[in-house]
Amino acid sequence: MTQQDSGKTQDAFWSDVENHVMRYGPAFEKRVIARAEGSFVFDEDGGRILDFTSGQMSSLLGHSHPDIVRTVREQVGRLDHLFSGMLSRPVVDLCTRLGGMVPGLEKAMLLSTGGESNEAAIRLAKCVTGRHEIVAFNKSWHGMTGAAAGATYSSARKGYGPVTVGNIAIPAPHAYRPRFTHSDGSLDWQTELDDAFAQVDAQSTGSLAAFIAEPILSSGGIIELPEGYLAALKRKCEERDMLLILDEAQTGVGRTGHMFAFQRDGITPDILTLSKTLGAGLPLSAVLTSKAIEETAYEKGFVFLTTHVSDPLPAAVGLTVLDVVARDGLVERAAVAGARLRDGLEALKQRFDCIGDVRGRGLLLGMEIVTDRASKLPDLDRGDRIAAESMARGLSMNVVKIPAMGAVFRIAPPLTASDAEIDLGLELMAEAIAAAG
Repeated sequence: MTQQDSGKTQDAFWSDVENHVMRYGPAFEKRVIARAEGSFVFDEDGGRILDFTSGQMSSLLGHSHPDIVRTVREQVGRLDHLFSGMLSRPVVDLCTRLGGMVPGLEKAMLLSTGGESNEAAIRLAKCVTGRHEIVAFNKSWHGMTGAAAGATYSSARKGYGPVTVGNIAIPAPHAYRPRFTHSDGSLDWQTELDDAFAQVDAQSTGSLAAFIAEPILSSGGIIELPEGYLAALKRKCEERDMLLILDEAQTGVGRTGHMFAFQRDGITPDILTLSKTLGAGLPLSAVLTSKAIEETAYEKGFVFLTTHVSDPLPAAVGLTVLDVVARDGLVERAAVAGARLRDGLEALKQRFDCIGDVRGRGLLLGMEIVTDRASKLPDLDRGDRIAAESMARGLSMNVVKIPAMGAVFRIAPPLTASDAEIDLGLELMAEAIAAAG
């Protein structure tokens, strides 16, 4: 819809925003977005913006992918929404597809959002174990509802009263800012993990139910769990009869160069949650677990009913996403394009002293802006200036601006981004960093 089609000037649009749109966190970009296609979004004035965050880290296949558009058009005219006690072929087909991807995660439930899937996963763990304590990383983000919010520590905890009883946090292993080190200064994550679980044991009332973790802590500043850490974490859980929940909202469905990020480490979680990338920008999430856990939960009367559980329309979209990812070799593409992007970011690091660290995996990368490399002090002001200069040049990048997390750009182009688009993003980034001073 153009400015003329809307019948309102942009001044009137922003007046409506001021008077009627509730603010919920981020500052709104001062551009009215009219449409999106592929790796770009377009404003009402015809301005083109290269989307290096895949929308809300979700548009895995870019915007308005023709296969997704076709599926939505066909499915919405046939079957869109049902009573939660009814099943349809798209729902059963998607559960079957997901349940055949990882041995030990054969059972699936389809929901709408990442927070909702984590809420269900935590509730499932509590039901099965009969316990209530949930452990998470101190830089985690798992959602904004109840138990998911209680396990979220990166931000948004203050000012809302008590969270769910039984939440415990441990430090996230951070190679750029290690708390425990080997003699060469590198991260000693095993000692850190041992120390962390000693603290967990000291705080626990004897009711440890589960640990919930992101393989790459995105909102925490793109902190990747070191190789081997997940296997060690799972052993810690098994020693305490806890379940391991992995939240792959942003890392799942190929983005890291593996279908699921945990597969690099050769382990399988007890419960897996998927969301953002599974729907490729449309509201779809899933909880996967073993037949044994699902059977125990069923016997204990597990209930998780939502308005849009097992909806046919988003399930059909999820099937199409998996089809396209497999057909077009996008898991492999994420590894190749990610290497190209990372090489470009490393080159920028050599050029600009304000870039302290480049990290991440596949097409989920982080670039941290610091005042100087010796102190590693996050430069939040410069991060803001770089983000503004990037947007002015037609590049959308999301910077984590929480002081405790650092000034980290989360860079996650669609898996369908071309080499030329990756290179364009790097070129615009270089211009923005130079202009930001």
